[in-house]
Amino acid sequence: MGLKEEVARRRTFAIISHPDAGKTTITEKILYEGGIIREAGEVKGKKGTKAATSDWMTMEQERGVSITSSVLQFDYEGLRVNLLDTPGHKDFGEDTYRTLMAADSAAMLIDAAKGVEARTRQLFEACHRRKMPIFTFANKMDREGKDPFELIDDVEKTLGMDCYPVTWPMGIGDRFQGLYHRDQKVFYKYTKGSDVAEKIDLPDGWKDPLLKTFAHPDFYESFCNAMDLLDGALPPFDLVRFLRGELSPLTFGSAKNNWGVDLFLEIFAKYSPGPQARTSQGEMVEAQTSNFSGFVFKIQANMDRKHRDRVAFLRVVSGKFERGMKVSHSRLAKEIRLAYANQFLAQDRETVDEAYAGDIVGINDTGNFRIGDTVYTGKRVEFDSIPRFSPELFGRLKIKDALKRQTLQKAVSQLVEEGTVQLFFDPLVGKQDAILGVVGQLQFDVLLFRLNDEYKLDVKLENLAYQLARWPVDKSGKPFLGDLKGPSQLRVFRDVFEHPVVLLEREWDLGFLKEKNPDVEFLISI
Repeated sequence: MGLKEEVARRRTFAIISHPDAGKTTITEKILYEGGIIREAGEVKGKKGTKAATSDWMTMEQERGVSITSSVLQFDYEGLRVNLLDTPGHKDFGEDTYRTLMAADSAAMLIDAAKGVEARTRQLFEACHRRKMPIFTFANKMDREGKDPFELIDDVEKTLGMDCYPVTWPMGIGDRFQGLYHRDQKVFYKYTKGSDVAEKIDLPDGWKDPLLKTFAHPDFYESFCNAMDLLDGALPPFDLVRFLRGELSPLTFGSAKNNWGVDLFLEIFAKYSPGPQARTSQGEMVEAQTSNFSGFVFKIQANMDRKHRDRVAFLRVVSGKFERGMKVSHSRLAKEIRLAYANQFLAQDRETVDEAYAGDIVGINDTGNFRIGDTVYTGKRVEFDSIPRFSPELFGRLKIKDALKRQTLQKAVSQLVEEGTVQLFFDPLVGKQDAILGVVGQLQFDVLLFRLNDEYKLDVKLENLAYQLARWPVDKSGKPFLGDLKGPSQLRVFRDVFEHPVVLLEREWDLGFLKEKNPDVEFLISI
C-alpha cells in the first residue's frame, strides 16, 4: 500500500474514565477481541493472578491501578489501531492530558450504576477543548445500576453532549439478557459464564414477534416502549456532529464478562476518524503530507531495567517514519538520526522499520528529547507546546547513604524528564538539594517506590510548606529575570529549563506579589 492508503487505515484513540469504572479491564478485552492476547488478565494484581497486559509497572500490578500511559497497537478489521491506555488516577492528570494530545478520538467509559463521575468530567473537558470525537461505553451492566435513559440524561446534562444509542440493553444486573443492535436489527443474547453471545436476527427489528419468545416477560413491555420512544425521538446518526465532538455513539455492556466489547469495536471501526491535522505556527499540517513530522508526548525511563533505557514516545503526525532516518529537531535546531525505534504492547517491544501518520513510535533516546519536542523533514515544523500543570505538593528527598547522593541525582533527573514530577533548585546552591513538586500525593508515592525498586536507593521524603508555584513573565511573555518585590523570605528558584519560578506557601502571598509587581504576570505554567 502507498502512503495515502496506509495513513487512511490508522486509528489512534484513548480511553478516559473515572477510577474503578473498568478502564483497564475493557482495555484487556479490546486486546483479546483484537487477537493480541489469548487470555485477558485479572486487573487486581492479587497473588497468583495474571497482571493486566497494559499495566506493566510493578507498582501498577501490585495496586491494580494504572499509573503510566501504555501504548498498545493491534490490527482490527483492516485498521491499524493505536490504543493509548491513560492513567485513571487524578494525581496523574498531566500525563493523561499529554496522552490525549496524541489521540484523534476517545472512548469514554462510564459505570452504569454511577453515571458521569468527577474524573470523567475533567477528562471529557480536555477532549472537548479539542473538539475530539467521543464514543461512550456504559459498563457493568451485569450489576444493578441506573436506567439507560437516566444514563443518557446524565451524560447530556453533565457534559452537554448528545448521545445516540447504537445498542440498547434488555434487563440489568443478574437479570441482564443482552443487547439489541438498532442498526443491525440483531439481538445479542448473553449467558452468565460465557463471553460468546447468541446472535438472533430480527428481520422486523424490535417489533419482530420472535423477540417476545425469548424476552423475559418483566422486561419485554418496557423494552418495546423504550424502542418506540427512541425511534420516534431520535434523528439518524449525524457523523458530522460526532466528528465535532457534539454527539456520541453509545453502547452498553460488561467489560468483566466481555459482553458488548466486540460491538463497541465494530462501532469504533465504522465511525472513528483517521489521523487528524495538527497546528504548526498557525498552519495546518495534514496527515497525508509526504514530509514526515511528529511530536514527543511522553518519556519513560527504565522500561528495560537491564539497560537503564529512556524511551521518547513519538506521535507521527504526517508522512512516513523510517528507522534510521535523519530529521530536524525543532528546539535544538539540529539534525539527528532516529536510529533505534520500537512499537509496543505495554512493555513488550519490537523493532519497527516504518510507521505512518497516526502511529506511535518509541524512540530510544540518549537525552535529545523533552516532552513537546517536534521533529520533521522538509519545511520547518513546530507543533503547539504541551502545557504543564502547576504542582500543589512539594518536598525534598533525603538519602541515608551519602555516597549514593550522585546516583540519586541522576535517578531523579531521569524521572523528572518523564514529566510526572517537577524539579526546582536555588541557582546559588545548584541541583544537589532540589525541591520536587507534584500535583497529587500518589505521584510522590510512585517516585519513592521507583527510586527504591528500580534504583535500589533508600530514600525518604521531607514535606515542605509550599502550596503553589508560579512562573513570572514580563509583558512580552518572556521569563522575568529581574528582581521581584515581595516578602522578605521570597526566594526565586529555577526549573529544569532554567526558567525563574517562585514557590509560595499561601494564596495571599501570590496576591501580594501581584500587587507589588504590576508589570509582571505570574503564570500557572510556562
